[in-house]
Amino acid sequence: MPVFVLPFPQIDPVLIEFGPFVVRWYALAYIAGLILGWQLAFVIASKSSLWGTRAPPNHQAIDDLLVYMALGIVVGGRLGHVVFYESSYYLANPGEILAVWHGGMAFHGGLIGASIAMVVLARVHRLPILALTDIAAVVSPIGLFFGRIANFINGELWGRPTDVAWAMVFPRADEQPRHPSQLYEAGLEGLLIFITLGLVARYGGLKRPGLLSGLFGVLYAITRTISEFFRDPDPNSELLAGGFTMGMVLSAPLVVLGLWLIWRSTRSTPLS
Repeated sequence: MPVFVLPFPQIDPVLIEFGPFVVRWYALAYIAGLILGWQLAFVIASKSSLWGTRAPPNHQAIDDLLVYMALGIVVGGRLGHVVFYESSYYLANPGEILAVWHGGMAFHGGLIGASIAMVVLARVHRLPILALTDIAAVVSPIGLFFGRIANFINGELWGRPTDVAWAMVFPRADEQPRHPSQLYEAGLEGLLIFITLGLVARYGGLKRPGLLSGLFGVLYAITRTISEFFRDPDPNSELLAGGFTMGMVLSAPLVVLGLWLIWRSTRSTPLS
């Protein structure tokens, strides 16, 4: 056991409570991620120099993207949690499926929901689907960052027991010092991917359709897999045979799809 353990900051998961009106940090994280991502999407779509001769989505499409993505993320994220992680519980308690305020959102389900939403939006606006997914790839890490910070504030999805100097005791877990794995994920899945894709977009990435989408898939799969070695998996819903976790398995297809998109984008001439 480490000699020194960092105290876990006791932050109330409820930011504001006024009668029946309740604002939780978790909900605020989703709202902040969507709004900031939406604003950045406007900036990216407005800079024609980033796109070369490739046509970016118009402002109406970006406006609609906020609504479509919000719906896809919430519905997909909830159903992903229900199907991938706790299907037996929700089969026995179907009334809890809609109780999103009790927690339970899965990134991979949210990704599927957001992807379906973008396909629909692309058809509505008659846009190439990769024009939307490339923008979404750049802005999505903002939401991932805030989401992991909210997980930390809630004291959930804690890490494995450890003796590192920055270990923390999470009151909702036990008395063992643990990795603050939520912060690792915020740094890797959020900041690292955001900076990397931002630089690639800045230096011509948007001129190759699908490149940023593919990079996001590969980078998320890698960073999520790394994080899984520090995160303490639920033995009933996340831990699989051979030491693998559900997060690792669900991320594997992103590597395949991402590499295919990268290969496809580099085989064509940049639209400069």
